[in-house]
Amino acid sequence: MIRLRCIKAVKTLQSDYLPEGRFPIIDQGQGLIGGYTNDEARLCSSELPVIVFGDHTKNFKYIDFPFCLGADGTKVLRPKNGVDPKYVFHALQQVHIPDAGYSRHFKYLKRSEIPFPSLEEQRRIAGILDQADALRRLRIRALDKLNTLGQAIFHEMFGGLRLESLPLSKLGRVSTGSTPSTKIAEYFDGEVPFITPGDLESDRPVVRYLSELGAEKSRTVEAGATLVCCIGATIGKMGVARQRSAFNQQINAVEWGSKIIPEYGYFAMQGIRREVQHLGKGASTTLPILKKSLFEQLTIPVAPEEDQTAFADRYREALLQAAAFEQSLKKADHLFASLQHRAFKGEL
Repeated sequence: MIRLRCIKAVKTLQSDYLPEGRFPIIDQGQGLIGGYTNDEARLCSSELPVIVFGDHTKNFKYIDFPFCLGADGTKVLRPKNGVDPKYVFHALQQVHIPDAGYSRHFKYLKRSEIPFPSLEEQRRIAGILDQADALRRLRIRALDKLNTLGQAIFHEMFGGLRLESLPLSKLGRVSTGSTPSTKIAEYFDGEVPFITPGDLESDRPVVRYLSELGAEKSRTVEAGATLVCCIGATIGKMGVARQRSAFNQQINAVEWGSKIIPEYGYFAMQGIRREVQHLGKGASTTLPILKKSLFEQLTIPVAPEEDQTAFADRYREALLQAAAFEQSLKKADHLFASLQHRAFKGEL
């Protein structure tokens, strides 16, 4: 059996996340840090390092710095004495955990077994895997820089121009999302992505999916729509619907009309992010909220169609470069996974 203790910790609701703050919040999302808080009382009191496990997402995170814990589906695990924490972190990623959808997975993890050679051998294996992982992460950081090219191209082409600005209501269809009843199982586990604020500005796969029946009870947009969080601590986060998608009530969507090319529209919206945050936080409520009636009156600059097209072409070329680099990264990931597999079969 795995030699781990489950540590109790105060949990922080996603609605209480801050975009900046004194203490990072670790949750089950794909990114290392989900948000921030300034509340010192929420700090996890466990001795470090620990391993944070996403009970829904099956993500493992090795944490060796002070942190606060996200609320949804997170477990804090601490290796018992005589076990190298980094070795356990690598070993756990080799454990087969059945896919239970959005259900919880810790029940499978705690029944799993991993090999435990001598402590010296554990540290040797962990050291080799750490070096390989460091090279892989360098590639990831390079890809992240490549992915910022869209904003750089937008500023290069339009940053110094005087362009007519029009309200969103005149540039497309603005709608607010909805969450179908979670008590009705038939609404979920289908093929329609259900986007929440945690999915915006994230490369992780969408966690929840709706059935067609559930999508009818929610709100859907077609591929290319810009999605903006307009409620809560993450107000102002944005994303793009990559396919027909549903979305929850914290998000407003803009499906662009004939005057706006979707790629241009998304990056033009980046220019009003602070206005979204300011107007939302100025509302007479304890929870930041920007109502649809105000949101759709926000304005963005409208460039000539040919310039929008030129931008979209350059941006798509940058995406092709990023896709090629991502394929290279996948090969590196495969090699790293192979190295991990060999390590825990005693072949390293």
